[in-house]
Amino acid sequence: MASDPGPAAVDLADLRDRLVAHPIYRIVDGPERVRRFMETHVFAVWDFMSLLKALQQRLTCTNVPWFPTADAEARRLINEVVLDEESDALPEGSYSSHFELYLGCMRQAGADTGPIERLLGDLQQGTPFAEALATCGCPPEAAEFVRRSFAVIESGSTPAIAAAFTYGREDVIPDMFTNLVATLAESDPDSWSSFRYYLDRHIEADGDHHGPICRRIVARLCGDDPAKWAEASAAARECLAARIALWDGIAAAFETPALAG
Repeated sequence: MASDPGPAAVDLADLRDRLVAHPIYRIVDGPERVRRFMETHVFAVWDFMSLLKALQQRLTCTNVPWFPTADAEARRLINEVVLDEESDALPEGSYSSHFELYLGCMRQAGADTGPIERLLGDLQQGTPFAEALATCGCPPEAAEFVRRSFAVIESGSTPAIAAAFTYGREDVIPDMFTNLVATLAESDPDSWSSFRYYLDRHIEADGDHHGPICRRIVARLCGDDPAKWAEASAAARECLAARIALWDGIAAAFETPALAG
């Protein structure tokens, strides 16, 4: 198996520093702003699942008749991630995708799920993707983030999709918001306990399990090929830049009179 060159091959330090130091983490400082944050961020939770399924399609066989794919280890690794992300075991014994869990958190907290539910409903009815995204009522910064994610998917590059999924997604969010949400959950568990569970679950799953698995997948895909590593690095940087732009958009929205309080 190829070793994981990690930071030596995918240099993201500058963008990660900007992301970790972003003012959004001090701007989202109370329950109403957490709700507004969730209403935009849910679109990133959804297209995270789309990136995951695009990667699964490229590393496994999802067609009939079935044929074995070339890399059995990558096949196993991505299916482990899919199992958790698409059908995680919940404490009470039921199962849920992390996207559905996030929607439940929004409902418990009183956040508006209308735009994301309209997007999914329109897509399921056959509305073209661009039209559904433009008319669902999502914040413009969320729509732009989703467009940039789907551009990576539509590139057809497996190393790019894998790197965007691995290096460019949710790994900075739980650490940044857990303290705030823990405080909210202690003072108002009926509204915030599910979101606290969601964040804690991501810290556990992404840090201890999914992160190392996904880095192994990228390493297997890129091997010793500098061109593939360059492709992966460019996609990861684009995904982090898109996340910074999303945070910029949310922060700017909080400066408007309607959301300033």
